[in-house]
Amino acid sequence: MTVTVTAAEIEALVVAALVAAGASMGNAAPVARAVAQAERDGLASHGLMYVPTYCGHVRCGKVDGAAIPTISRPRAGVVAVDAGTGFAHPAIELGFSALVPAAREAGIACLAISRSYNCGVLGHHVERLAEAGLLGLGFTNAPASIAPVGGARPVVGTNPLALGVPGPNGTTLVIDQSASVVARSELIKRVRRGEPVPEGWALDAQGRPTIDPASAMAGTMAPSGGYKGVGLGLLTEIMAAALTGATLGIDAAPFSGDAGGPPRTGQFFIAVAPDATSGGLFAERIAALAAAVTGQPGARLPGSRRAAARALSDRDGIKADPGLLAQIRALATA
Repeated sequence: MTVTVTAAEIEALVVAALVAAGASMGNAAPVARAVAQAERDGLASHGLMYVPTYCGHVRCGKVDGAAIPTISRPRAGVVAVDAGTGFAHPAIELGFSALVPAAREAGIACLAISRSYNCGVLGHHVERLAEAGLLGLGFTNAPASIAPVGGARPVVGTNPLALGVPGPNGTTLVIDQSASVVARSELIKRVRRGEPVPEGWALDAQGRPTIDPASAMAGTMAPSGGYKGVGLGLLTEIMAAALTGATLGIDAAPFSGDAGGPPRTGQFFIAVAPDATSGGLFAERIAALAAAVTGQPGARLPGSRRAAARALSDRDGIKADPGLLAQIRALATA
């Protein structure tokens, strides 16, 4: 059974829960907007189910709910933000306030975020850059959960990368994919439900494929495309952790549970003004490329499923688990 709620109701509820846990309004608001956006897009694994974890992490100090991110400009075209072991979302918002004008002025600019935390749906952040007329490329690292091919000990996290491509009406497409077959939150969601793990998602502690939830949680995530997924994970680790000076996934505390202290992971964004490099042909080329995909029956552009779910949610409301909503309401009044 589900109940129907609006994005505004989700935002208000999540803000109340985070503030009750000890977060400042300035930190709670952008996280709440991100949770509502995930639910609008049908990405439940990054939405309301994470709120009890967020609140627990504020209470135990794994996230500094009162953190005030600080911004600096170490070089021309470079923006740096220290998240202060707080939530990633306010740090990204602060960074984008300088990244967008810097990219428009110079043609290209980057944003490095350190001492950060889980940033939710990475694609939503690059989509914001695309809506500003910039091509946005984003990377975020995570606690290690993927082993190298031939090994059994995790070295990199699920480490998503995302690309937002601007178009005449906002965003043409969003590519958002992790180095693993699925995001770890999808695995956790099924483990909490006591459901078997779909074949091909996870490996046990000995590096063997498993569908058992307990064995999957004790083991590692399966890399997408085998060694190619490991390569993508290493690429993101270099961009999001090494280039930002953030903590490597092998040293980061997990995003789930209360143990280990702040993860101190990182995010890295590159923003490009398309006309600075394309001689004015970017829009034409993207339109032709998109048409080559959408012109085929049954084919769709990356991000179109999320866009369709968002439109449906805005029209008919968001379907939510009443038990989960009750749990969050209890947190909001604790």
